[in-house]
Amino acid sequence: MRVSKTLAKLRAGRAVRICGLGHFVPAFLRHAAHLGFDCVWLDLEHRSMDQRELQSLLTLSHLVDIDMMVRVPLVDGAQLYRVLEDGAAGMMFPLVNTPERARQIVQAVKFPPIGSRGMDGAGLDGDYFLDAGENYAENVNRQTFVVVQIETPQAVENAAAIAAVDGVDGLFIGPSDLSLRLRHHPGELDLDTAIDRVAAAAKRHGKAWGVPGDVALTAGIHAKGAQLLVQGSEFMAFIAELRRGREVFDELLAGESS
Repeated sequence: MRVSKTLAKLRAGRAVRICGLGHFVPAFLRHAAHLGFDCVWLDLEHRSMDQRELQSLLTLSHLVDIDMMVRVPLVDGAQLYRVLEDGAAGMMFPLVNTPERARQIVQAVKFPPIGSRGMDGAGLDGDYFLDAGENYAENVNRQTFVVVQIETPQAVENAAAIAAVDGVDGLFIGPSDLSLRLRHHPGELDLDTAIDRVAAAAKRHGKAWGVPGDVALTAGIHAKGAQLLVQGSEFMAFIAELRRGREVFDELLAGESS
């Protein structure tokens, strides 16, 4: 069974190098692996792809040896653990506001004794039955991870209880969603204070945490002990390269009309 690079780094007390992907770009995985990233965060909450496209990316992630952490929409248990059967190393869940919701997620995607996931073994996670022996469930539990997103004031308030849930490996703050909601609760909490509270909750319970953002934010949270660090995505690369191309043309063709 493939060993998760993310979990290996977390268990060694090291930071995880994560990049983002939201579209079906297989070459992105190969280059991310080649450049030393540990994990690709695939966003299926705000983006979509069909099942065969997802399976293709997950299979390729095993071939190039990079973790895939799939952020899923809110769906039921069987649909959730199929993502793991198809080869995801981890899953990210948006808008987890309570420890009860965190426990429901763990129940859906972990085998007993942690959860109540259904057994198959014929997927990529069991190497299509070739690696689905008697320790299959134990190995899957050990080599797959669950990250829950803290995106509301309620989730910040419950961060310690969420972090205490067995089977939750990391807390990941969604700064845009959280900031949006904090604007509707002026004076109660600001984003920096929320980040500090989540960081303290994660540390207290031995869980990883992170926040996506620019280089300055990433440097700041790393200094505070964050291990889930995100930089780079195909979307932002497209924008940056198109802007560079526009600047080249603006200078080269300055005397011409657009």
